[in-house]
Amino acid sequence: MDPIAAEVPLESRRIYEGRILNMRVDQVRLPSGGTALREVVEYRGAVAVVPVLDDEHVVLVRQFRYAVGQISLEIPAGTLEPGEDPLTCARRELAEETGYQAARWERLGTIWPTPAYSTEEIVLFLARDLTPGPAHPEVDEVLQVVLMRWVDLWEAIEDGRLRDAKSIVALTWAARRLGRV
Repeated sequence: MDPIAAEVPLESRRIYEGRILNMRVDQVRLPSGGTALREVVEYRGAVAVVPVLDDEHVVLVRQFRYAVGQISLEIPAGTLEPGEDPLTCARRELAEETGYQAARWERLGTIWPTPAYSTEEIVLFLARDLTPGPAHPEVDEVLQVVLMRWVDLWEAIEDGRLRDAKSIVALTWAARRLGRV
């Protein structure tokens, strides 16, 4: 018997339904035959964008993140609407949060930020050939657009000013795609 075989759901109980996420508690049968409880956050998914302004600069946003109680430096990102195409969402979020539009888009990949307890997937994009325009964030978003040089990004990651996992992964993948690492 494979010790890493799939766990089999036996029972599921929804404990919360929200605007962007739901939560449930599942009882599962383990490969060993025993049972366990699994708490699961159901999230419809998101996108994140690495907007490359020129050879030296990337566009980021600063915003207060209530859950961690701090201002976070991140790449633009947002939640998918039900049934929405990830590229459509990425284009919308880039324009809303930064005002920029991109002529060239590349899909970098998809990540599971917290697979231990969440169904969330984030599709990561690289956006190039940017044209500036007015930002129009959501009513509940207060954002500051920040232009940062690639060299300063790595320092910000190392010294903890940039701690957002999706941003770190996406920036690393984009830098590799662009031959910067």
